[in-house]
Amino acid sequence: MVILRILTNAVIMVAEAAAVVGIAAFAIRYPFIFAGVTAAISLLFGMWLEVARLRYEYGFYFGSTVPRSALLTAGVGFFEAAFKALLTGVACLLTFSGTDSGRLFWVAVVFGACIYVGASVLRLISIKADGNTLRWGYFRLATVLGLLFSMGVTAASVLGLLPHVDVSKLGWQILVETPERPSVAQISELLFQIKATFDQFVLHSLSQVMSVDWARVVAIVISVNMLSGFVSALYAALIATAVRKAEDTLL
Repeated sequence: MVILRILTNAVIMVAEAAAVVGIAAFAIRYPFIFAGVTAAISLLFGMWLEVARLRYEYGFYFGSTVPRSALLTAGVGFFEAAFKALLTGVACLLTFSGTDSGRLFWVAVVFGACIYVGASVLRLISIKADGNTLRWGYFRLATVLGLLFSMGVTAASVLGLLPHVDVSKLGWQILVETPERPSVAQISELLFQIKATFDQFVLHSLSQVMSVDWARVVAIVISVNMLSGFVSALYAALIATAVRKAEDTLL
């Protein structure tokens, strides 16, 4: 019986790791499809979770004497879920756009690590405090994982694993080198260049009023890379939920 539990737990762990690798590979291979699928998943679960949260918080905002309005909670919940789904889709494109396979590989490694860490944290919360993995992941994990991803990308850049973006050439690339009807790959690379240029602009601006080291720290927090937290948190929540259900069923 003990050996069977160990083997079953090993299978669950391997399946979890395979899911993380599969998601990261899907993201870098088909970024536009991945963005659409992720936005759809975010909208689907977001409408359910946002409406459930609003129904629970209704008395906090309006008082217990005011009757609940299903139309209000459904409308506000849909708007918030749709906005987060849009942010999630945009974050996917900004994170995984481009044609540089080397850069995309390391971005995917950092992204996969964030998902795995997030799923592990949610699993621990579920075991230790009976926390709801979907709710914690959707509402509370995006900022933390976004910060973790931004730190990972910055570390990879400092170590020379990611290519340096020449800001001075961006305008020339947009006006001259980009064809009138660019391909999907060219659009993807241009999106990455714009995102990287914005991050470098923030770093340069901050370095004018503080030391470079502190500017880099602050830039990590306000980087566009923070948006990826919406993506990694969503998949971390789904994976953690699947893992906990598998453990409850099989162990």
